Amino acid sequence: MSNLIVLGAGMVGRTIAKDLSKVHNVTSVDINDNNLNFLAKYPKINTIKSNLSNSDTIKYLIKDYDLVVGAVPGFMGFKTLKAIIEEGKNVVDISFFPEDCFLLDELAKSNNVTAVVDCGVAPGMSNLILGYHNKMMVVSDFVCYVGGLPFERKLYFQYKAPFSPIDVLEEYTREARYVENGYEVKKPALSDAEIINFDGIGSLEAFNTDGLRSLIKTMNIPNMKEKTLRYPGHIELIKALKATGFLSEESIEINDQKIKPIDFTANILFKDWKLEKDDDEFTVMKIEISGKKNDKEHKFIYNLFDRKDFQNDDSSMARTTGFACTAAVELVLSGKFNRKGISPPEFIGEDENCFDFMINYQAERGLNYIKTVL
Repeated sequence: MSNLIVLGAGMVGRTIAKDLSKVHNVTSVDINDNNLNFLAKYPKINTIKSNLSNSDTIKYLIKDYDLVVGAVPGFMGFKTLKAIIEEGKNVVDISFFPEDCFLLDELAKSNNVTAVVDCGVAPGMSNLILGYHNKMMVVSDFVCYVGGLPFERKLYFQYKAPFSPIDVLEEYTREARYVENGYEVKKPALSDAEIINFDGIGSLEAFNTDGLRSLIKTMNIPNMKEKTLRYPGHIELIKALKATGFLSEESIEINDQKIKPIDFTANILFKDWKLEKDDDEFTVMKIEISGKKNDKEHKFIYNLFDRKDFQNDDSSMARTTGFACTAAVELVLSGKFNRKGISPPEFIGEDENCFDFMINYQAERGLNYIKTVL
């Protein structure tokens, strides 16, 4: 049994804390009383109210723990991870910050820290699966389609955000990077829309977002892309917001006050996009990996479909992100994965035993990555 601290008690952070508390002593930290009150019924989880925007505060909070989980919003993620590494603590992080994680690689190595980053569903499990197959064969093509959606298609956006709306909106504004014929290519987010049919769901719209992240640096694969899935019609509304300036990062002055339009938009959309306690939702992901092994063509397809767990009050996105994170926590605690420095999940996937552990750990919690070999 280890002493663990989870920084952030939002929807995913709470699920992580609950899962880890089955085996370990867990402390959960957040500034939001509502988030912490949710955990009050779990006697094995200690809670602390604190502002995690201060690096010195973070270092003080984590000094007596064996491992840290980073589950703060993306805009806080890089600074938080840096503080954790400076304190010399092993960490598994799901904050999905926009900065280059490898900027902290040398710091982590010099402090003898194992830092697993981007350890969710996508990025996360998609990286793990590609890392595994890239070790086993010569991969030529990788594509990942992924999305989290409500079952009820409520106009106008037909969407609910399982995490901070500002993080979602930033996915819609960052340039999408992918790899084509061995070259990195940049296209606007929301581009190259296509309709894909999924059994039991129907038609979803896939479009470019900047989801490859570390894979662009770590994988020497000629063709790689990730696309986000939404209900048809959502993308046109987002394009309209983008075209009219509602997603702009440049501050404007209104009544002698400066405000970023994207912050205003995220605040307005919070109520419409908020995933309520009784809302049913699902996560869907399809991964296609093609290449050669022993001069023979191979293609592997992985499908994931998961729904909200009402009994345990865990959203699907919290489950698919959180259980990937807690699986990695157990790998690091056990010493089965102890690589020093910054490690995105593709590095974990290179070890077959670690890959199997991650897959099996989540299967025990009802998350099944169904593999098809063509």
